[in-house]
Amino acid sequence: MTELDAGLVGEQIAESGQIAEPDGRGEIGRARRRKEDARLLTGHTRWTDNLQQPGMVHVMFLRSPMAHARITRVDVSAARELPGVLAAYSGQDFADEQGSLPCAWPVSEDIVIPDHPPMAVSEVRYVGEAVACVVASDRYRAADALEAIEVDYEPLPAVMDMHDALIPGSPKVHESGNKAFSATITSGDVEAAFRDAPVVIDRTYIQQRLIPSAMEPRAVLASTDGDSFTLWSSTQIPHVLRVMLAVTTGIPEHRLRVIAPDVGGGFGSKLQVTAEEVLCLLLTRRLGRPVKWSESRTEGNLTVHHGRDQIQHIRLAAEADGRIRGLRVELLADMGAYLMLVTPGVPMLGSSMFNAIYKMDAYEFACTGVFTTKMPTDAYRGAGRPEATYAIERVMDELAAELGIDPLEARRRNWIRHDEFPYTTISGLTYDSGNYEAATERAMALFGYDKLRAEQVDRRDRGDPVQLGIGVSTYTEMCGLAPSRMLGMANYGAGGWEHGSVRMLPTGKVEVVTGTSPHGQGHVTSWSQIAADALGVPFDDITVLHGDTAVAHKGMDTYGSRSLVIGGVAVLQACEKVKDKARKLAAHLLECSPDDLEFEAGAFKVRGTGASRTIQELAFAAFTAHDLPEGVEARLDADATYDPENYSFPHGTHLCAVEVDTETGMIRIRSYVAVDDVGKVVNPLIVEGQVHGGIAQGVAQALFEEAVYDADGNLLTATMADYLLPSAADLPAFTTDRTETPSTGNPLGVKGVGEAGTIASTPAVVNAVVDALRPRGVHDVQMPCTPERVWRAVQGARGGARS
Repeated sequence: MTELDAGLVGEQIAESGQIAEPDGRGEIGRARRRKEDARLLTGHTRWTDNLQQPGMVHVMFLRSPMAHARITRVDVSAARELPGVLAAYSGQDFADEQGSLPCAWPVSEDIVIPDHPPMAVSEVRYVGEAVACVVASDRYRAADALEAIEVDYEPLPAVMDMHDALIPGSPKVHESGNKAFSATITSGDVEAAFRDAPVVIDRTYIQQRLIPSAMEPRAVLASTDGDSFTLWSSTQIPHVLRVMLAVTTGIPEHRLRVIAPDVGGGFGSKLQVTAEEVLCLLLTRRLGRPVKWSESRTEGNLTVHHGRDQIQHIRLAAEADGRIRGLRVELLADMGAYLMLVTPGVPMLGSSMFNAIYKMDAYEFACTGVFTTKMPTDAYRGAGRPEATYAIERVMDELAAELGIDPLEARRRNWIRHDEFPYTTISGLTYDSGNYEAATERAMALFGYDKLRAEQVDRRDRGDPVQLGIGVSTYTEMCGLAPSRMLGMANYGAGGWEHGSVRMLPTGKVEVVTGTSPHGQGHVTSWSQIAADALGVPFDDITVLHGDTAVAHKGMDTYGSRSLVIGGVAVLQACEKVKDKARKLAAHLLECSPDDLEFEAGAFKVRGTGASRTIQELAFAAFTAHDLPEGVEARLDADATYDPENYSFPHGTHLCAVEVDTETGMIRIRSYVAVDDVGKVVNPLIVEGQVHGGIAQGVAQALFEEAVYDADGNLLTATMADYLLPSAADLPAFTTDRTETPSTGNPLGVKGVGEAGTIASTPAVVNAVVDALRPRGVHDVQMPCTPERVWRAVQGARGGARS
């Protein structure tokens, strides 16, 4: 093809509309509807559970009905004889090859990380642990065949209470004992801060155990061609999973491909290397056929890792005017039976957040991780930061009550002022930017704070049985799990960087490849907006590829509100590299110096002339490679790996008004206002969705959800009939707004948003409930604040007992 022919082809492409002209409007900040919604909302997509493979078989797992027992016999012979059954195995059959499920975060020198076999071999330690499996032609035959397996157990004592577990001589979950680790962090002179302090607040709070309950249950499909393996999984972490599966199973990493197709929610529950993923790989290796597993809801409630489950003892010392002198935190954190991928790191993530937005002279944090015979805990939306925020925001209300001042005033006297940023906190983090005053003022105005306080006084004076409570939560959080050097200092087993690639296709279209792996966050839309602005190409000319380790070959995946602040910036940096390459080519074709070019609206223009080339035209010129300058390759593609210098610190003020019927315990959320500061906003619609979903999850912990075990270790909330999730009818309309203080830590100025609503909302709601009942002598209601618990708290206070 001659140069003239190439030019004509380029003109034809432009005329056909394949190269679209930018419309001159910026994409960042535009409320774009999500590109991915058309297929996600109509089901025209690929979930792991709807994938089919030739010759595919199904596996189901027999799970322990006992919380703690020795396995003395497993007989699968009868199951093997049933129609449609291909194979049946016990844990002993995999003992030599299944390895141990990984824990990537040994947080202390004294940590104990017991072996965690994907299928129990000699001992079970929680109800639901896999002890055998059946592989059959369909999942129903496999499930039926489980009933033919015989297992003999020798019961051992269940270990259910964290305090009891630490008493010498108590029954042991593991031979090493029940203490998983202990860690202490101290800053400042804590003894001096508490010595002769005019005000000391001493409280204990319970963070109940929660079940993540993602929309899509887990599913796994493994296949092999005899030499290499492919695993599809509804996972948040395809790249991390690939590495860990290679280490666990011995399959060479370059022979293993992991694909996360569209994933229906995770909230941390799919940030995991699961027994089922390992076992499906081992089964397909053994059988030479594709093997699929899909969990039921009950199975999920039993065996998806749980969240929270802490006992928090908080002591706060303050001056008579309410200025905080010191804070002491003692945590007992329930690890469950094993340490999973980041189990011990979850409470430690909160260690830097108990001081929140407040200045103080001294701080001490002590945490003990405890083994119990329950399903292991691990990361759940917010992972350690909601727990910390709950404790400090509850105790700030207690400080205000002790001093007889408004809860917001107690906070104002202690928070970091906007003119003090950047600010290094007592726990050692440096907050780069923020304006707590502006967010609070905006929230108060939207809420009608003073008017509601006046109504509250009136109801109290009238002795109204339905009391009005007003809850406050002024929060910040550390998110964007990185930078790598900080994670290294915390002994985390991986880095915090993220990878992005940009491919300029010959027709001027753009493929963005991201190492982040979405499960509902809207990455395809947001990354398209970032690339559209950076490259000056139309939004619809960009597609985003993700979730497949053979396509996106590098990545650290999605969790901890890290995707935009790290993954989005990696995409931006890759775009800048594309422009650098294109600039050299444009200068050559336009016969000018690169310094004479300015880039605007997707085109390189020679200053002072009308000569220009669009970046999409340059992509075609690079493809033909007929006239390239010396040293320029026949492509404009580029990639980038971004590792930030600091976390990002979104913040905000959430206000909640509740009506509490003191005669029945019923609670009604009357109004809820959230003003969040997440830095620069890429897509307001997506931010709104994240905040709404986060608030709903936080309200659910405050009022509805709790995983309950009996004394023998049986999960009493194993079905959706027993585990209460709120519906839309149970939640109010949320009023949301934003202030904006851009992050100084990344070139986009963005901060995380995915977990903010969950972190802020739980203390706002519980503070409102307690505020309504405080004149009745109630100082706490254990979560979830059910009508029964509220009623009992009121009755106990009337009887003279402290609730």
